[in-house]
Amino acid sequence: MGTFTILLGGELIRTPRLERQIAGSRVIAADAGIGHARTLGLMPELWVGDFDSVPANLPEDLASVPRKIFPAEKDMTDGELAIAEALQRGATSLVLAGAFGGKRADHASLHLALAVRLAEAGTTVLLTSGAQEGVPVLPGIASFNYADGTLFSVLGFSDLFGLTVTGAKWPLDRVEVAFGSSLTISNEVKGQLGIALERGRALLLAHPYPLPES
Repeated sequence: MGTFTILLGGELIRTPRLERQIAGSRVIAADAGIGHARTLGLMPELWVGDFDSVPANLPEDLASVPRKIFPAEKDMTDGELAIAEALQRGATSLVLAGAFGGKRADHASLHLALAVRLAEAGTTVLLTSGAQEGVPVLPGIASFNYADGTLFSVLGFSDLFGLTVTGAKWPLDRVEVAFGSSLTISNEVKGQLGIALERGRALLLAHPYPLPES
């Protein structure tokens, strides 16, 4: 039971916040996500996938992690397979590390939608790259611990009804937001961020460690 960290193949940086979020968790790597084990100082208990994206020059201890091998032609992505394994092992909370960016935009988009679906089924989910993180927003009231000035957006996965945002530079009071609207993009935390939703499904995307502009 408890929290599992799923190592995915997207972008990842190590931050103190991420270290706290994964502390004490069990770990499963999905294919190329094994490379993040070195970054985070983690030892997965299982490595799943079709192993078509294995990083080169893995240290011996990571190369010897027990593997569950699937054919390349399968009905689930490596990330979804890793999540399924965690749920079978009793996961009640998931940290999807490396959930953003990477070489496959389709996989990254799936992670966002899958997180919302998992949350609807009762699993706590955090998506993170270290620099940015996502949390599903479902009907109800939630509060979030971010520093003042933190950039955030609410990404709707449907029409949103009765959306209230408090503790923000641009607060909202029980508004309706059409699916695909940019109304809830690029806000800033100002105080204790709170989000309430009467109907719909969305994802809070926050940037607690913004990367320097190149």
